[in-house]
Amino acid sequence: MTEPSTEPTIEPLTEPTGPVDATRVPRYAGPATFARLPRLDQVDRFDVAVLGVPFDSGVSFRPGARFGPSHVRESSRLLRPYNPVQGVLPFAAQQVVDASDVAVNPFDIPSAVREVQAAALDLTSGGGRLVTIGGDHTIALPLLRAVAERHGPVAVVHFDAHLDTWDTYFGEPYTHGTPFRRASEEGLLDTSACAHVGIRGPLYSDQDLVEDGVLGFQVVGAEETEDIGWRGVVERVRARVGDRPVYVSLDIDVLDPAFAPGTGTPEAGGLTSRELLQVLRSFADLRLVGADVVEVAPAYDHAQITGVAASHAVYELISAMAPRG
Repeated sequence: MTEPSTEPTIEPLTEPTGPVDATRVPRYAGPATFARLPRLDQVDRFDVAVLGVPFDSGVSFRPGARFGPSHVRESSRLLRPYNPVQGVLPFAAQQVVDASDVAVNPFDIPSAVREVQAAALDLTSGGGRLVTIGGDHTIALPLLRAVAERHGPVAVVHFDAHLDTWDTYFGEPYTHGTPFRRASEEGLLDTSACAHVGIRGPLYSDQDLVEDGVLGFQVVGAEETEDIGWRGVVERVRARVGDRPVYVSLDIDVLDPAFAPGTGTPEAGGLTSRELLQVLRSFADLRLVGADVVEVAPAYDHAQITGVAASHAVYELISAMAPRG
């Protein structure tokens, strides 16, 4: 005689649902999803999915970003349902889910790139958007391939200390320092509308900036933020992207190491977390088609400083995607 199953039966939810109620389940308990949101298999549809890509085989310095997705999820437990600055309930105005992680090949970068692209295309087949947690910045290339297949060439707003438009490292074309050169070469970008924000630190030569401009980017350097403020950054970005479809790619090292020590290639003189979040909040006015937050390496973090900053960045991006009445 077969014993009855003791596994709980999970019925798909027919109505949009939000995070676990923190007044009933303590924040240190409950599901380990982003913001304790429902899993993908608990809903019948979604508008925005938070996807993890635990991959860091493309790094050139300190490894560890493969552990970023779980760290950011754990750091997101204090997020709440109402965003008072944006004036929106991001988890009620749209169905947001945690789509778990993509299991990618850690030993073969081209294979991993194909696997991320396939997963992104599959998840967005119903019209939903992705906010992806990395992982290193290599993953931006397959995510952009998937976005461009859905929307055509997109404007990219790239937050980073580094340009990430170099050609190769040790002869390899797919690394965390090359995704936007490959994306430009492949025609994935609207080269009249892309911008870097927060760039700083030494370069290999002045040709790095020349080649970067040819690839379609304008730079809003970290040093400019001191003079123009976050509002000036917003104005520059809006003027650049206009009403085009926009993909946001956010390397957490855009923040100063004081605000994000847990990353692989830290550079002094970066943005504050407050400046970054203010800029992201303004993106509710843009046509966001997807986003990623990458390069969180928890081994170098302390007291979840970096994880909390990254989780709030994800929260602001999800809020910016929420429909307004």
